Amino acid sequence: DSDHAGCLDSRKSTFGGVQFLGGDKLVRWSSKKQDYTSMSSAEAEYVSLSACYAQVLWMRTQLTDYGFHFDKIPMYCDSKVAIAISCNPVQHSRTKHIDVRYHFIKEKVEKGIVELFFVRTEY
Repeated sequence: DSDHAGCLDSRKSTFGGVQFLGGDKLVRWSSKKQDYTSMSSAEAEYVSLSACYAQVLWMRTQLTDYGFHFDKIPMYCDSKVAIAISCNPVQHSRTKHIDVRYHFIKEKVEKGIVELFFVRTEY
């Protein structure tokens, strides 16, 4: 989840995420200010989703080294727009301003490594 321009001084967004193992075991949570100022709430959410996936990817690599096997990784996001950006293989002019480093989640969705699901904010 993310806010948009929540910091009154820098106008940077704060984002957070939680990671569970096996669906019900909380193994990590985080809340952090984004590195740069997002131009929209959709961008703030997309950057948050990408940052969360980066952490999940690291965890998956570690667990794979210990012999665990994973199919698709389910990820839940409360932004339909961020999910749409991640699942759309076409780069539109409306999202062109989003830094390239955050688009790696798009590749993982296209390859079937990650599956994104919408969840209400109140979840």
